Amino acid sequence: MSTEAPIPASKLPELGTTIFTQMSALAQQHQAINLSQGFPDFDGPEYLKQRLSWHVSQGANQYAPMTGAAPLREAIAEKTAQLYGWQPDANSEVTVTAGATEALFAAISALVRAGDEVICFDPSYDSYAPAVQLSGGVLKRIALQPPAFKVDWQHFAEQLSPRTRLVILNTPQNPSATAWSAEDMQQLWAAIADREIYILSDEVYEHICFAKGGHASVLAHPQLRLRAIAVSSFGKTFHMTGWKVGYCVAPEALSAEVRKVHQYLTFSVNTPAQLALADMLRNEPEHWQQLPAFYRAKRDRFVQALANSRLEILPCEGTYFLLADYSAISDLDDVAFCHWLTEHAGVAAIPLSVFCADPFPHKLIRLCFAKQDATLDAAAERLCRL
Repeated sequence: MSTEAPIPASKLPELGTTIFTQMSALAQQHQAINLSQGFPDFDGPEYLKQRLSWHVSQGANQYAPMTGAAPLREAIAEKTAQLYGWQPDANSEVTVTAGATEALFAAISALVRAGDEVICFDPSYDSYAPAVQLSGGVLKRIALQPPAFKVDWQHFAEQLSPRTRLVILNTPQNPSATAWSAEDMQQLWAAIADREIYILSDEVYEHICFAKGGHASVLAHPQLRLRAIAVSSFGKTFHMTGWKVGYCVAPEALSAEVRKVHQYLTFSVNTPAQLALADMLRNEPEHWQQLPAFYRAKRDRFVQALANSRLEILPCEGTYFLLADYSAISDLDDVAFCHWLTEHAGVAAIPLSVFCADPFPHKLIRLCFAKQDATLDAAAERLCRL
């Protein structure tokens, strides 16, 4: 009998440590300015922190309801109505989750069956594919091309099949920093209207949108929202990524299926944080209302600071990321260049190719500008030396 611990066959054999963890560790090793991972280097609102402390002191430290604390679900429903002209039912159509990532995983797990096809658009966020794979689905990636990263809707329609079950979209999109328009939503509806296809809409950057027409949500489209799960993130909105509180809005029947997974995945989310967020939404709505202007100013400051660099900055319609073309600086592929940039220039970035399944020959890197002005200025100074 062997005395060694058995090694199980992996259900995700191709996955290892994410590029985000790798680049952050490399940045720490070389004392580089970390513009790779998407988190702020500044804190969230003081009022929100005070309300968390108050609710803890008042004894709100036991399990919250599985679907979310009622005051938060009600505040979410009211905010949705204010934003998108339609108010979901707080009891049956709003579910609070342990961050947006849990909402995405629960939604995919609830909807995707063995052999179902799921469409997403590359470059795409890295959590989608593993969730689809674990559910037995087949991911079909539609590659979008820089600099516009726009969907060819005729090509999209050609990719649909009787096995298509789910379309995953992300707007504003990480990492391309582009945003869908209301016309894109209408084109999506025209393509799927006669089929039983569901939509998972990752809208975690809904308040960090600079597009001329503003953020186009599936919740603002009367037909799409009847078969869509929209996912949002309080971490992105309130600069509190470590709280890991998000939510999803979906019709009652879809919400019921998501909740079946959610209740056995996390069951419920941090109670005092939920109550503090409810207070924040109700009493300081100006924070999320002013968020586009707040991040637009950071984007513009960083772009201006990079004006004398050899980087070509692509347009940024949303998120707190900039894409930069480094073709004038190096012939290295994007992964090798990001390692070189961290080690020799003291700035950590993310290569775009890691968000794609097919070869991505473009020399593009992603830089996070959710940073203090001093951090952005220091990073720009280093990048302008290249």
